Amino acid sequence: MGTATAIVTVVLIFALGKSPDTGAQESGGILYPQDSESREVKSLDGIWNFRVAPRHQPELGFQQAWYSQPLKQTGETDLMPVPSSYNDVTQKKVYRDHIGWAWYDRAFRIPQQWQDRRVFVRFGAANYHSIVYVNGQKVVEHAGGALPFLAELKTGLKYTEENRITVAINNTLTRETLPQGSVVWQTSARFPDGYFTLNYDFDFFNYAGIHRSVFLYTTPKTYIDDIDVTSRVVGTTGYVSYAIRAVEEVINSVRSNPQAVGVTVELHDQEGNVVGNAVGSSGEIAVSNAKLWWPFTMVENDKDAAYLYTLVVTSFDTGSNERDVYRLKVGIRTISWTEKQFLINDKPFYFRGFGRHEDFDIRGKGIDNVMLVKDHNLIKWVGANSYRTSHYPYAEEIMDLTDRLGIVIIDEVPAVSTDGFSAGLLVNHKQQLKELIQRDKNRASVVMWSVSNEPRSDYAESEAYFKDVIEWTRSLDNTRPVTCVVAVDFSRDTTAQFVDILAINRYFSWYSDTGHTEVIQESITLDVENWVRTHKKPIIVAEYGADTIAGFHQSPDFVFTEEYQTNFMKEHFKAFDYLRANSSLIGEHIWNFADFMTAQGITRILGNRKGIFTRERQPKSSAHLLRYRFHLLAAESDNYPIPQDLIENIPVYKTDKVVHDEH
Repeated sequence: MGTATAIVTVVLIFALGKSPDTGAQESGGILYPQDSESREVKSLDGIWNFRVAPRHQPELGFQQAWYSQPLKQTGETDLMPVPSSYNDVTQKKVYRDHIGWAWYDRAFRIPQQWQDRRVFVRFGAANYHSIVYVNGQKVVEHAGGALPFLAELKTGLKYTEENRITVAINNTLTRETLPQGSVVWQTSARFPDGYFTLNYDFDFFNYAGIHRSVFLYTTPKTYIDDIDVTSRVVGTTGYVSYAIRAVEEVINSVRSNPQAVGVTVELHDQEGNVVGNAVGSSGEIAVSNAKLWWPFTMVENDKDAAYLYTLVVTSFDTGSNERDVYRLKVGIRTISWTEKQFLINDKPFYFRGFGRHEDFDIRGKGIDNVMLVKDHNLIKWVGANSYRTSHYPYAEEIMDLTDRLGIVIIDEVPAVSTDGFSAGLLVNHKQQLKELIQRDKNRASVVMWSVSNEPRSDYAESEAYFKDVIEWTRSLDNTRPVTCVVAVDFSRDTTAQFVDILAINRYFSWYSDTGHTEVIQESITLDVENWVRTHKKPIIVAEYGADTIAGFHQSPDFVFTEEYQTNFMKEHFKAFDYLRANSSLIGEHIWNFADFMTAQGITRILGNRKGIFTRERQPKSSAHLLRYRFHLLAAESDNYPIPQDLIENIPVYKTDKVVHDEH
């Protein structure tokens, strides 16, 4: 039996070493910026200046040092919102299809009182390879399109006049990036100068730009750099263990007094009452009659789901009398798994939900609070309790919502259709896993790590590669299970022997036996039973789906019609119900939550249409069908009240069940 427990431990570590000549220092931690008694945050979101490098002169911006002057002085620029993808904001096809370097800049001012503080710049994410300059000085460089990065700005800031931040971003993918890709520049006489074709093995649009918020923030000279949190439960008592990393200012690489920095920790409930405290670099707080973090629909009253405490961490430097305060939301919950079950707080949990994408009309992958709230309202309306961050880590603002709402997350790195298995790819794969776990390790909603989606796991070289990747993941976090979502047959896969939870993508009656829904039930049942019999582990069907054009109807059903999608789903439900009762199926995630954009192609009509919602978040017939199923499953497994409007449309239902008026 695998177990995962949460404990709060604080470890005080001093980071020594001289800052590099760039004036930038990458931090060990990646805590989300917040205002506090000791910290101040300034957003750099807004409208920036923007231009792309010419196709035939991709390095022109570096050759002419565009970062050393206002971008407007280098040539024609456009206005570009940050955060957003730049591809769909203008009417320029060259922006939509651009591959290579794109440049942003904007001016900003900072308060004079910041002179006595440490100042950091932090990007939530930018796709893919980013170089950041402040006042013409390079401060940080980062590879990877879906995780945050930061740098401390030690020199060169102006406190009485404008500063300028410039960002160069390159969205070119290679065989060693995550995800992988390649660009083929065509030299035939029939092609215009600079013409290229793209080879991507993933089925979503490679949006580019500064996708998430950009912040400047301050800390004291000695500050809280990182926090580790876990929890466990014994009877009615919850235990929170914490580990705190504090960074002391180092002068000439000499630490003045290592005993001069202390840490205190308080745990507050939602009413602000202190329910526990501790002093020192490590510890554990006991909470009597703890309110546990429960997933949505696992408790009858939504107000009792997703309970979050606040961990208030204070570091104090007796030499300078400086204090730093950081607050972290903490959920007390346990996760465990057996050969047949996945459990949260020792109660069986069945994954009901979706694969998704960060994909919105015009905004691309740009974070948008309106869309985030709308999406999660729809997720709850359907009765889903979980989703996978297919196929890359989602924004921290999204993860805040899942913690707050009780939506369970399978957290995935951008390893899609992984192939080649080179040493360079392995280095990048492990680095992105490290960054993901560093960012999301404390989240109650995150219950599993996914190391790849549909890798070429039938290749011989994949075995040693994924053994290394999965062992690396467990070395970073042994409190959560690890999965790898595969598409190959059980008899040819090399990865399942290493994972804790099996996960498969299957498209019977769509990519095979197209139009023949009569094959689905037996095909899914036999397939799942083969995996379980071979590996004796719990299994999730992580993807199944059929493209559907909203408003297309035909009887008898026909592919791409709403009738076909609903009948397709009903046949899967029959198989799932049999497997829930007779096997170790622990979840069903339909592909996809909503339609999303892809590269142009003759098999894609303005993107992938497998969503149960349109890209504009309007329901297809399938959304209503899935809502029936998910709410009935929640009522069956957890006695969760069925919404009144559903009861009125269900022919046979026990009317003594408590109901919810709306969701």
